[in-house]
Amino acid sequence: MIGATATATEMQNNFGRYLNMVIEGKEVVVTRNGKEVGRFIPKEAAVSYLTDSLSGILSGDYDMDRMREEGLRKKYEITD
Repeated sequence: MIGATATATEMQNNFGRYLNMVIEGKEVVVTRNGKEVGRFIPKEAAVSYLTDSLSGILSGDYDMDRMREEGLRKKYEITD
């Protein structure tokens, strides 16, 4: 749940306020020059993001040798 959006300057000047929001389980989106540059999130959300990312990788049926070979071919621009 996004609790607030703050500029980098606002975040710096009011860190305690935004820290309390994160402690309450809310996310704070940090912007600079109008563009999102990061998020200040609760620890549980970070663990959840990592778990979701890994489960997407681990749930598929992958041939790691084939994937490694494809990666090397792309890296070194080898064509058949």
